[in-house]
Amino acid sequence: MTIMRSRADKLGRMVSLVKLQLRLAEWQLAHLRQQEQSMQDEQEWLVGTLNEGKAPAGSSSESLARRLNRTAVGARVVKEQASRQLDQVRAESRRVKQLEEVAKAALADKLREAEKRSLEEMTGTSLTVREWTPRPASRNKT
Repeated sequence: MTIMRSRADKLGRMVSLVKLQLRLAEWQLAHLRQQEQSMQDEQEWLVGTLNEGKAPAGSSSESLARRLNRTAVGARVVKEQASRQLDQVRAESRRVKQLEEVAKAALADKLREAEKRSLEEMTGTSLTVREWTPRPASRNKT
């Protein structure tokens, strides 16, 4: 039936869209993790530089300490964002799985309907008409 076909098609498009949203959320999470790693690397370098007591040319230990503080604050913010993004990825993943199940069921309905129409065309009768047609009385005498 066209209703089944359109429903299955719409659900298929929805699954594709939600999968794209999931991929975007995963990409954003990967980007946040890269930022987090970059900030951690910078923190390690700053701590090492401060511990050595040898500030690079044009920098003082105070400016390195301020930079380390800003980097630490930024790393915490990025870590919190990454945590929220991970929750988003998990939610999107569950949503994809649920929609895939619904779409799979709708596609199965669509295929059953197509098979029914095909059988009706082959037999030249409508199954619904046959269901309403009275059957002849049985002539078995016992």
